[in-house]
Amino acid sequence: MGVIAWIILGAISGFIASKIFEGAGKGFLMNTALGIVGAVVGGVLANLIGFGGVSGVNIWSMIVSVIGAIAVLWGYNKVTGQKL
Repeated sequence: MGVIAWIILGAISGFIASKIFEGAGKGFLMNTALGIVGAVVGGVLANLIGFGGVSGVNIWSMIVSVIGAIAVLWGYNKVTGQKL
């Protein structure tokens, strides 16, 4: 998957994750960064458990990356001490 696709997928995933955690949005750049990290984390975890990872901008990849972005956002808030 190309860099542009990762950025698009990360931006969308970060936005969706920030909306799931109401009020936990960190701004466009931070949401994009957390979304990209979440896409990578979600893809790696999905591969490890045998579901397949992030393969492009499609529905399965979006679901995996949003779940990863939620986990990363949750961890980020725990590390920084912010309430959800």
